[in-house]
Amino acid sequence: MNPAQIDAYLHRLGIARPPAPTPDALRELQLHHLRTVPFENLSVHLGEEIVLDENRLVDKVVGARRGGFCYELNGAFGALLTALGFEVTPLAARVHGDEGRLGIPYDHLALRVGTADGSVWLADVGFGKHSHHPLAFAERGAQPDPGGTFTLVEVGSDLDVVHDGTPQYRLELRPRELADFVAGAWWHSTSPASHFTQSLVCSRLLEDGGRITLSGRTLTETDEEGARDVRELTTDDEVLEVYRDRFGIELGSVPEVRKRG
Repeated sequence: MNPAQIDAYLHRLGIARPPAPTPDALRELQLHHLRTVPFENLSVHLGEEIVLDENRLVDKVVGARRGGFCYELNGAFGALLTALGFEVTPLAARVHGDEGRLGIPYDHLALRVGTADGSVWLADVGFGKHSHHPLAFAERGAQPDPGGTFTLVEVGSDLDVVHDGTPQYRLELRPRELADFVAGAWWHSTSPASHFTQSLVCSRLLEDGGRITLSGRTLTETDEEGARDVRELTTDDEVLEVYRDRFGIELGSVPEVRKRG
C-alpha cells in the first residue's frame, strides 16, 4: 500500500495513524474496522467478481466504501496492518458447522499479528459476530471480550477458537498467502451448498456494542444486552435507505438472492 492508500483507509475507519504497531493500536484498528466496514456478501448476488488481490480489496473497502466476507475483509485489513508496521501472517481455518462438522479447506481467513513489543495476536474482522478485540495468541485460558468469552483450545497441531463455550472455527498454524484462499472464495461465492449463495447479509458492530444486520429485507438491531428489534422493510426505498444510511453502501437497486443451477 502506498501512503495515500494508507491515509484513505485510516480516514475510512475514522482513526488517526498510530505512531507505532503496538497492541493498543491493533486493538483500536480492529474495533474501528468492525464498526465501520460491514461484513456483507452483496457481491455474490450482484454478479461482482471477487478478486483476492490486495489493491483490489483495498479499493473495494476504501474507494467503493463497501465491505465483504472474510477473505476480502481480512485480506484488506492485513494489507493495512502490514503497511503500518505490524507483522502479519494469514492463517487458514475451517468453520465448525452442524453436528461439529468442519467446513471446506480454506473456509475462513484469519490473521496472526505480531506487535512491536513481541506479543502475538489473533485478529479477525471477517467473521461477523465475533470478538471485538484481538485475542492473545499464546493465551489458553478464557479471554473476556465485549463480544463474549473466547478461548483458544489446542486440538493436535491446530487451535479451536471457542466463543462462549461453542467452537467457531479450527485454525491451522501454518503460514499462508492470500492467493491460497482463491479456491475457498470461489466455492463460497458460487456453490449452492455455501450459505453465502443462499441468502443476503450485511452486518456491522455498533458503537454501543450492539449489532445491526440486514438479511434481505429483514432488519435486526441487537443492543449490547442482547435485546433484539426485528422489522421487515416493505419497500425498495426503505431497503436502499438502510444500506445507505446505516452501512454507508450506495446501491442503484435492491440486491436479491441469485438463482443458481
